[in-house]
Amino acid sequence: MGWRLAHIFRHPIKAHGREALPSVALAEGRCLPFDRHWAVAHEAAMIMPGWNACMNFTRGAKTPALQAINAQFDEAAGQITLTHPARAPLTFAPDTAQGQTDFLNWVAPLMAGGRARPVRLVKAGRGMTDTDFESVSVLNLSSNRALGQRLGVGLGLDRWRGNLWLDGLAPWEEFDLVGREIAIGAARLKVVEPIGRCRATMVDCATGRIDVNTLDALEEGYGHTNFGVYAVVTQAGTIREGDTAKVIA
Repeated sequence: MGWRLAHIFRHPIKAHGREALPSVALAEGRCLPFDRHWAVAHEAAMIMPGWNACMNFTRGAKTPALQAINAQFDEAAGQITLTHPARAPLTFAPDTAQGQTDFLNWVAPLMAGGRARPVRLVKAGRGMTDTDFESVSVLNLSSNRALGQRLGVGLGLDRWRGNLWLDGLAPWEEFDLVGREIAIGAARLKVVEPIGRCRATMVDCATGRIDVNTLDALEEGYGHTNFGVYAVVTQAGTIREGDTAKVIA
């Protein structure tokens, strides 16, 4: 089949930046290490212990400017560096009081008017994925190209906030993997369900502004607003850019 793992991304703070990784060690039943490890609760949030739904957090679907954030997490130092075209870079420690204050001050000018204000960083001891289980999102480069051709633009990958991008599949072939198990490098993942998409995918991540209507294009062209699939890790292992990928069950 000739599939390969083309890109690996993680998002240390949910909806607030992404970073590319050359490799990552996956653990059974867990999302990528430090993927969505923190999330930004807003003033109207009703946070419960553990995992919380995305409605409690500030995110790109409501504030497009957040989509232009890039992140780099220094695990050894416990610090995150955020960049944005409209803000000076910020390096801070998210688990400290000063770090939280510095982050909230930095992100405040990016928030859309009339939206609930961000008030604190929270974590749950697991990834704050959009699913109530710890998921790894698997996306297809050829599906992105097909949708871009339909829209008449080149669609950047960042807008989809995915973890693993596969190359070599036919457009939309990822949906045929639901219920199947795939091998990527030394790891195994079971594909669980398609990913339903929101308005955040309409935003150009270079500018933080809406540039195309991905949702209408998906609905009109394919009868749904799904893009990519959620998977769970069934066998731990390190994966690297360029690793082969295949269906095993």
